Amino acid sequence: MNNSLRQLFTAVVVLFVVLGMSSSVIMAIKADALNADPRNGRTLYHEFDAPRGAILAADGTVLAESTAVNDAFKYQRSYSNGPVYAPVTGYFSISQNADRGIEASRGTLLSGRSDTLIWQRFKSLFSGTENKGASIETSIDTKLQTLAYSLLKDRDASLVAIEPSTGRILAMVSTPSYDPNSLASHDTTAVNKAYAKLTSDSSNPMLNRATSELYPPGSTFKTIVAATALETGKYDVNTKIPAGTSYTLPGTMTQLTNVESAANGSNGKISFEDALAYSSNTAFSQLGVALGDSAVSAQAKKLGFGSSITLDGSTSTGLPMKAVASSFPTGVSSDKVALASIGQGDTLETPLQNAMIAAAIANDGKLMQPTLVDRVRSSDLSVLSETTPTLMSKAFSASTANKLTQMMEAVVTKATPSLAVSGVKVAAKTGTAQTGTDNETIDAWVIAFAPADNPKIAISLVVHDAGEHSYSVTNPVIQQVIEEAMKE
Repeated sequence: MNNSLRQLFTAVVVLFVVLGMSSSVIMAIKADALNADPRNGRTLYHEFDAPRGAILAADGTVLAESTAVNDAFKYQRSYSNGPVYAPVTGYFSISQNADRGIEASRGTLLSGRSDTLIWQRFKSLFSGTENKGASIETSIDTKLQTLAYSLLKDRDASLVAIEPSTGRILAMVSTPSYDPNSLASHDTTAVNKAYAKLTSDSSNPMLNRATSELYPPGSTFKTIVAATALETGKYDVNTKIPAGTSYTLPGTMTQLTNVESAANGSNGKISFEDALAYSSNTAFSQLGVALGDSAVSAQAKKLGFGSSITLDGSTSTGLPMKAVASSFPTGVSSDKVALASIGQGDTLETPLQNAMIAAAIANDGKLMQPTLVDRVRSSDLSVLSETTPTLMSKAFSASTANKLTQMMEAVVTKATPSLAVSGVKVAAKTGTAQTGTDNETIDAWVIAFAPADNPKIAISLVVHDAGEHSYSVTNPVIQQVIEEAMKE
C-alpha cells in the first residue's frame, strides 16, 4: 500500500471513529438534555403523538386525559373541572414546560418515557401498537375537593385535608384558580396569550397557595407552643399559667392584649386548657418566652418546619412537587419570641404545614409523610407502584397528643360553638393574623380534625383578607367539609 492510500485509509478510519463517538455522545450522553431542550420540536411532537396517561381521583374520576384528534399533534389533553383540580394536576402545554402538579411530578410516567415502562415500550415496538403512558391514581376525594372549591372560589384562600393515619391528601384547594384547558390548546399563539394573561394577573391564579404561599399562622401556632410545654412534663391541661389583661413585650413599651375577657384569666393566671380555648395572647406570649425559642423551634422542626416537604414524585419521575419550608425565628430577642409564639412576627407557614400539625395531633403524635398519589398503573392496568404510609417523625408523645386533643375540643365547646358539627366531636384551633403595611389585613385560619375520638380527617384552612368578621367566613367552610367527610 503506497503512502497516499495509507493516508486516505487512516483518514477514513479516523472519520468513522469521530462519527461513532459523536453519535454515541448524542444518543447516550446528551440524549436527556436534548430531549429536554425546549427548542427540540421532535420531542414536542413525540410527546403529543402518543396517548398521555390519565390522572384520576381516588374514586376513579378522570381529572386529566388525552383523546385522539385529527391534527398534527394527534392527541388533545383535557381537564375535567379544570380550575377545581388545577393545584393537583398542573397543566400540559405545547409551548410551556409542565412545571407544577402531577403533570410535572409524574411526567416521565404519563408520557410513557419512564424506565419503569421499558418492557411496555418493547411490547409496543414489536406489536406495532401505540406506546401509552401510565395512569396516575391520586388520593383526592372528589366530593371534598369540589365542595371546598365551591365554598372558596370567590376568596383568596387555601384548604388542605389529610387522612391523619396515612398522610394521604384528600383535598388540596387553592383559590383563585385557573383552567389548565386554556394552556392545553394546540394553537401556540392562543396558549402563549393565555399563559401571559395568567402570569400577569395580580391575583396570581397559578400559584398553589397550599404549598407555595407562606402566611403568618396567628393563634393556630399556639398548638406548637402548647405541645412544647406539655412535652417538658411540667405542664398539664389544668396547670395555671401567667396571663393577665395585658403583657408588655420584653424590652419594649408595646403591650399585647386579648380579644375577649375570658382569655385574661383571673388574678393574672389561667388554666392551660382555657388559655388555648380562649386563645390567650398574654398567656402564650409569656409561655413562649419562658420555654425559649430553641425549644419551640425544635418542636416545630419535628412537625416539618425548616425543610421543604416533598408531596409527590422524584427526579426520576419528573419535577418533584414540593412545599416551601415554614419557619419559626431563632436567635432573636425575647420580644420577637413572644410575637412569634402567637403566630405573628416572623413565624410563617404554608396551609399544608398547618394541616400536618392537625394530623399529627390527631394521630397520637405520629406525623405521616403527606402523599398525593396512591398508585401508578401501566396501560394494561397492572400496578407499577403503590404508595405505602410512611412515618415522617414522632413529633410528640401520645400523651401530649391526647391532652392537645382535649384542649382543642375545648376550643369548640367553650369558645367557638360555630365550629360544632352535630353528632361529631370536633377538635380545632382558630387564628387570625394581622398583615399588610399597617396591619390593615386579616388572614383567618382554622385547623381542625374529626371525629376527635377517632380522627378520619384533619383540615387546614386559611382565608386571606377575610375581613373583620373572619370566623363567619372560615367556620362554615370547616363545618361543611367535616360534615361531608363524615358521610363517607
